[in-house]
Amino acid sequence: MKEAGKENLKSIWKAIDDKFGIDTVILDISGITPMADYFVITSGQNPNQMQAIADNLQDELIKEGIRSLHLEGYGSSWILMDFGNIIVHIFSKEDREFYDLERLWADAARVSLE
Repeated sequence: MKEAGKENLKSIWKAIDDKFGIDTVILDISGITPMADYFVITSGQNPNQMQAIADNLQDELIKEGIRSLHLEGYGSSWILMDFGNIIVHIFSKEDREFYDLERLWADAARVSLE
């Protein structure tokens, strides 16, 4: 099983966008921590949309030979998906504001895919 790498960020972005993820950002954390290279952070309007985003991510990355190493919080207000070098956080709006990962990881560079 291979880990998701930088080349998979576009697939992840598209899978999230296909299910209307809100305010998606990519943080390059590679120079800050050894836990991963990227955090992808997005929000959903409700638990059903959040689960749809997670399901679509699983389905699309499986097509590329990548499976989630760990999935946590499915059905809750914060879903974490570990794809190895990329960790995806799917939040409710309220939890995203409360935990504010963008502020906690303010030293990380934002990645633009355009």
